[in-house]
This record gives sequence, C-alpha cells and structure tokens, in this order.
Amino acid sequence: MIDPNLQHTLRKLRLSGLASSLDLRLREARGNNLDHLEFLELLLQDELNVRRQRMIERRTKTAAFREKRTLDSFDFSFNSSINRRQIHDLAAGTFLDRSEDVLLVGPPGVGKSHLAQAIGHELIKAGKVVLYRSIFDILADLREDGHDQKHERTMKRYLKCDLLIIDDMGIKQLPQKSGEYLFEIIMRRYELRSTMMTSNRPLEEWGKLIGDVPAATAILDRFLHHANLIKIKGKSYRMKEAANRTLD
Repeated sequence: MIDPNLQHTLRKLRLSGLASSLDLRLREARGNNLDHLEFLELLLQDELNVRRQRMIERRTKTAAFREKRTLDSFDFSFNSSINRRQIHDLAAGTFLDRSEDVLLVGPPGVGKSHLAQAIGHELIKAGKVVLYRSIFDILADLREDGHDQKHERTMKRYLKCDLLIIDDMGIKQLPQKSGEYLFEIIMRRYELRSTMMTSNRPLEEWGKLIGDVPAATAILDRFLHHANLIKIKGKSYRMKEAANRTLD
C-alpha cells in the first residue's frame, strides 16, 4: 500500500497517472526484478498515457463533432470511388503542415461527413486542435455576435484551430450575407491554417448557393489554391442502411 503522504504529493504535482499506477508498478518491479531505470520508465509512460488520453477526450469534446465517427467504422468496400490511401494520408495530417485545404464533394449519403469527422478524430489523437461546425452553425454564430469585440472573439475560435471542418455546404440555400462571413473565415485562414469542407453541390453552383457570385468566386479562389479536391460518387450509405432495416 502506497504511503498516503506520497499519494498526496504526487497528486499535488499533478501526477495522477503515475499515482494511480504506482502500486501496480511496484508489485511488477518486485516480481520481475526491474532495475530503477526500467521502473521509472514505466511510471513516466503511465503518466504520459493518462495525459494523452485526457487531452484526446478534452479536445474531442471541444471539437464538438456531431457524431462519433472513425475510419475503422467506415465501409470503404461499399463505395469504390473513395481512395482509401488518400483518406488515410489526410488522417496522417501532413496536409496541415503545408496549410493545405480539403474539399469533399459528392451527393448526399456517400460518407463525406463521416470521413471528415473521422479524419478530425485521427488528427486530435496526433495532438492537433480541431473544430467541427456545420455551415449553419457558423453563420448563426457570426450573425448573432453583433459588435466588433464579440465578432473578434467568435472569429478567434474559428481561426486558432489547426483544422476547421465546415460541414453541410449545399444542403439548402444560405441566408443573406453568408458569402461575406464565409469569405472572412477562408481569407483569414488562407495559407495559415487548414480548412476542410464538405459539399453536396458542384463548385459551379456555389454562386447560386451563397447568393453572391463575386463572394463565391473569391472564396473558391483562395480555398482551392492549395486544396485536396476529393470527388465522391456512388450509392448512399443511408439508403443502404434503410434498405437493410426494411429487410430486417
């Protein structure tokens, strides 16, 4: 049994991972005749593992994903138009180092949102800061901020993350001034931070979608300059799942 004073000291030093595993590691050290260095390495690794898991949980919560999606749960075999290697390369995060953007385009139900959130999860595990928002969440935030000071606080949230995921472009016509808000985000992140977007509409329809052709042109000019464009075709996963439920 570990001395309570030692436990208190460890927790005061914020070494809770080490504190929780110390008793087990002491028994392991005695049973396997570990030397001092091996024992210390195990303890420090326990602490690092606990801190990493807490970081992942904290950043996942802050990212505000709509659903818990992973690459392991994605059925690549259902849609052959999706390049598995390309998706896993994005999940490795090297595009962030180059401040590149990503656009996933395709009809509803082909897995764009799943892939975007799954890539976001992988990047969080790699230590990156990710924020997931639908385009409608972003527009609501920026329409409601009103004053300049609050606007900057709102924008800071969208500008400081390593990856901003903007989902649901093209589901319906965007409200007035949407082009101005979206352009500000894209412009201020341009060549500094990476942005990932999903869209149900082809690029040539963005002017009509946003209701502002010059703004749409300016957005795409910057966004596509250093972008990975992923076009997804094929059947809908949601229709497949609905059909399976019907058969059941």
